[in-house]
Amino acid sequence: MRELRVGRTKGDSLRYSIYSLIAICVALMFLFPIYWAFSTSLRNPLDTFTVSGIGIPWLNFEPTIDNWVTQIASPEARRALTNSTVIAVGASLVALVLGAPAAYALARFEFRIIGNKDITIWFLSQRVLPPVATIIPFYLVFRFLGLLDTELALILINATFILPFVVVILRQTFLDMPIELEEATLVDGGGYLTSFFHVVLPLAAPSIAATGLIIFAFAWNEFLFAITISSRDAITVPVHMAGAVDTRGVQFWFMGVRAMIAMIPPVLVALLAQRYIVRGLTLGAVKG
Repeated sequence: MRELRVGRTKGDSLRYSIYSLIAICVALMFLFPIYWAFSTSLRNPLDTFTVSGIGIPWLNFEPTIDNWVTQIASPEARRALTNSTVIAVGASLVALVLGAPAAYALARFEFRIIGNKDITIWFLSQRVLPPVATIIPFYLVFRFLGLLDTELALILINATFILPFVVVILRQTFLDMPIELEEATLVDGGGYLTSFFHVVLPLAAPSIAATGLIIFAFAWNEFLFAITISSRDAITVPVHMAGAVDTRGVQFWFMGVRAMIAMIPPVLVALLAQRYIVRGLTLGAVKG
């Protein structure tokens, strides 16, 4: 019996080691493009094409921050970063303000003419709708309204496409909440709005925060509508990244800087709020 137990322990350790090695390899595979962008951003234009190996700073080349200084000092880069921040934050807030009440209504009320299930499926269908199919209608509408190349237009477009995600995620969150807490509020004389704002929203805060971070990343990375609707004043970071091309070809040293600038804000936000992400995404997963 003891030999069997020892053998099983060794087998578990070997299996754990194999799984850990596979996990490390997969992580390195996904992290390597980020490292390569960072390494490229620290190279001189000549080093971009002449450095051999994996481009380790101080080992394969002498790093420089001239590319960073040039890009940060560029008015176009600062405008793109500001626009992306305003558009992503604005679209996320609009989607949360509209999506949270809609999700609560789908979770707590029964719609007779159109069933709750049909409404939920309709929201889900908006997530699989190809955005390219709506470019021309959006362009014509915003041209008629005089909103082309404005932050407001991109806020409205991004809010439209991330709203279904908010509704679907928060609806499940509200369904998993005990309805007795809301009923207690109604018994005490409060209405549905009082229950929603003072009971439901505080309890769902982690899930709302996690949803907000996810849709913020969606809006931050949006490229198709940004390059179609904007031309100069409302360009975003993804569009600015695509502009690292001149008559000599792709400026990889500037592309590396712009890629890092595009990644840093969402990563910082996720790191600062990671505990809310974990709590929000696991809310309701365990019942007891």
